[in-house]
Amino acid sequence: MLPSRPELLSLAGSRRECPKIKVGTCKNCIQSGPGCAWCKKLDFTKAGEPDSNRCDTIEQLQQRGCPENEIEFPVNEIKRMQDSPFSNKIQLTPQEVHLKLRISFGSFVDKTVLPFVNTHPEKLKNPCPNKDSNCQPPFAFKHILSLTDNAEKFESEVGKQFISGNLDAPEGGLDAMMQAAVCGDLIGWRNVTRLLVYATDDGFHFAGDGKLGGILTPNDGQCHLEDNMYKKSNEFDYPSVGQLVQKLAENNIQPIFAVTSKMVDVYKKLSEMIPKSAVGELNEDSSNIIELIQVAYNNLSSRIILDHSTLPDVLDVKYDSICNNNTGAKNEARGQCDNVKINDEVTFKVKVTANECIKRQSFTIRPLGFTDTLTVHLDSICDCDCRERPDPTACSGNGEVVCGICSCNSGYMGKNCECDTKGRTSKELEGSCRKDNSSVICSGLGDCVCGQCVCHTSDVPGKEIYGTFCDCDNMNCEFHNGSLCGGEERGRCDCGECKCTPKYEGSACQCKKSTDGCRNSRQNECSLRGSCHCNRCQCWGGYQPPFCEECPGCPSPCGKHISCVECKSFSSGPLKKNCSVACTNIQLADQPRAGSRQCKEKDSENCWISFFMAQDDGEEMYTVTVDPKKECPEPPNVALIVGSTIAGVALIGLLLLLIWRLLTEIFDRREYRRFEKEKSKAKWNEADNPLFKSATTTVMNPRFDG
Repeated sequence: MLPSRPELLSLAGSRRECPKIKVGTCKNCIQSGPGCAWCKKLDFTKAGEPDSNRCDTIEQLQQRGCPENEIEFPVNEIKRMQDSPFSNKIQLTPQEVHLKLRISFGSFVDKTVLPFVNTHPEKLKNPCPNKDSNCQPPFAFKHILSLTDNAEKFESEVGKQFISGNLDAPEGGLDAMMQAAVCGDLIGWRNVTRLLVYATDDGFHFAGDGKLGGILTPNDGQCHLEDNMYKKSNEFDYPSVGQLVQKLAENNIQPIFAVTSKMVDVYKKLSEMIPKSAVGELNEDSSNIIELIQVAYNNLSSRIILDHSTLPDVLDVKYDSICNNNTGAKNEARGQCDNVKINDEVTFKVKVTANECIKRQSFTIRPLGFTDTLTVHLDSICDCDCRERPDPTACSGNGEVVCGICSCNSGYMGKNCECDTKGRTSKELEGSCRKDNSSVICSGLGDCVCGQCVCHTSDVPGKEIYGTFCDCDNMNCEFHNGSLCGGEERGRCDCGECKCTPKYEGSACQCKKSTDGCRNSRQNECSLRGSCHCNRCQCWGGYQPPFCEECPGCPSPCGKHISCVECKSFSSGPLKKNCSVACTNIQLADQPRAGSRQCKEKDSENCWISFFMAQDDGEEMYTVTVDPKKECPEPPNVALIVGSTIAGVALIGLLLLLIWRLLTEIFDRREYRRFEKEKSKAKWNEADNPLFKSATTTVMNPRFDG
């Protein structure tokens, strides 16, 4: 007999809360929250109120005058499909419900590839350092003996086993556990409590370590025992802890880790990730293995853990555990009770939440280590079942009522179908309710009725929504001293701007209207170069507070106004014809004022004018004191300039002529010397000259004797 009988309550209730999001139909309302209800009374909302006000909790709707029979609030339905009573064979009740919701012995070493095992042929035969010792070849997992009640055979097979060896410290234990879990027929698992004793003195490899040996294919969680050997260990990576947890739970296997003292902490952390598992410290000679298994089994059998199969993303399951003496945790991902004795009954409340509409989903709930399961079939209630009586006078006779809202006939619209569209499309009517093409209808704060915005009534006390496009309210303004627009005595909010009373000013009416702090010594406000706000000057064009008298970054006015100074003082210059009109900002004075700027500029006649400029109140207003004496250059001596020019030209010509004559004389003398030198070197000899012919011709007479 199993030590305990878990009982499941079908569903836990939830608090009635409604998020009050903007919804327009009963269907959207009941899907927006588990506590949302819909009032289908026809005249429940007043003029200007949105239909979303129909959606609230039952209590709030009743307080606002909605009768109970006019409230649409679908509830969860729970139907027990199979509910057999407890017996020696049945340890879980019920076994099937339909919900309608609102939303043996084996050994292992390691993979026989580098770097896990030495792959030298001799080492594959005998991996032990001492070759004389009995040492069997390395292997991933070997199934030696199926589950049996023959203790002598078990002891005999254990005694026949020899040690083996690998290179690195971690071992392939997770590979062995996976094969022992999924190869049920070969192992011989029966429909009883299943314990898997894992004895080792070292750590374990897990998913990803296979890459070190070039094994990239993830573990497939299937049985690959051939001739009682795990033949595909070199093809598949080690399983992950999550994979192993899933397969152990599917096959109702409870692991017991019997490890030496140095490995206890490691396997305790692993046990925390594997429900229904235990860790015991094994002596170096394994002498306490029987006692260890007994203690571990007692711990496992007194703990009931309730878990579920893989869920769709839209579902969430939480557990409230009601253990002995009404103790236990609430709202947990698993149900768990400890120290449960034989024939004790413990109860778990299960809360199933659907985050969106679902159709015919199912999952199973099981106590780990038990074969009993609870199958949960799920459907969701995603629409309202409003059954109104036909009323021909409702909706102005131009539509019908659906869950308290008028569904208008073609050609009509409005809250009560009172608007005749006269052939205009809804887009044409809605266009006049948009501030621009990119904005929403009536700024999302009103309804478009016959092409005009009817603004909603705000839920905020004292807030009014108004404007052509419902884009204004009387609350969205600045605060001063914690009050809107400084309070009613200072101003009121109008469409995002504070309208102040005559005694106050400022963006939040935070200042008393006064100009005392803005007047200069001449009692002009901000020197007529700024405006006074909150009794302080806001200067223009680079002028500085407190009175806008100084402008450190402004250019000098001397050169800018020299033409006006010239025409005002000397009646000359480019502005002399319209000086009275163009230079109204310049005034003359006999004496310079304190703090005046000293200027010296050239006028239109290239004369230097010295004057003092003092800026008056106002923009570009100056008082000028001018020195009547100009500093003009003397006129040039034309005769002297002409004579000097002619003399200079003549002198330069004569100088050039002398230079030419000198160069010519030098050249001629050099050529003459060269001629004389060549002449002295020449020696003329007639006999030596083959071209020479004498000027005398001698004729000989051959007959002449004498």
